[in-house]
Amino acid sequence: MTAPIIITADMGKTDQAWANGLRRAHFPAERNYVDAHITLFHHLPPSHLAEIKSRLAVLVQNYPAPAANLSDVMLLGKAVAFRVDSPELLSLRDELADAFRGLLIPQDQATPKLHITIQNKVELLVAKALRAHLLESFRPRPLAISGLSAHYYRDGPWEPIGRWSFRG
Repeated sequence: MTAPIIITADMGKTDQAWANGLRRAHFPAERNYVDAHITLFHHLPPSHLAEIKSRLAVLVQNYPAPAANLSDVMLLGKAVAFRVDSPELLSLRDELADAFRGLLIPQDQATPKLHITIQNKVELLVAKALRAHLLESFRPRPLAISGLSAHYYRDGPWEPIGRWSFRG
């Protein structure tokens, strides 16, 4: 059986390197299977791969890269993440969600709280300490969004399917 498909928003090279560095430093190494990412959809059916690829290709051709900002350091239970504010990215995601109506699991039917997880599945006190540490120097700032990617979920590691860059 082919694995479910995950759709993510890609960061620009500088932001990706920054987020990956934080993830390497703070994510438990035995669970750090993937690069830092912004998940848009968690589980699309692999039987619709051709349609998914086509819709992603058309979407990035029709729109410039969406504006985005890092706005906060979030505590997500035993996880720490940076909040991503991007009405434009959410609007593009909504367009995809409308196209994928009937294919979405309940988690993907809701509007996501966009974020970049840099630590997960640690003790609550460890997560609280990291959040406090990061908040000491955190300042909201722009975040570059460069494209969209699709991946197969393989019970931990992801297998790349494709990447589509926004025009411009």
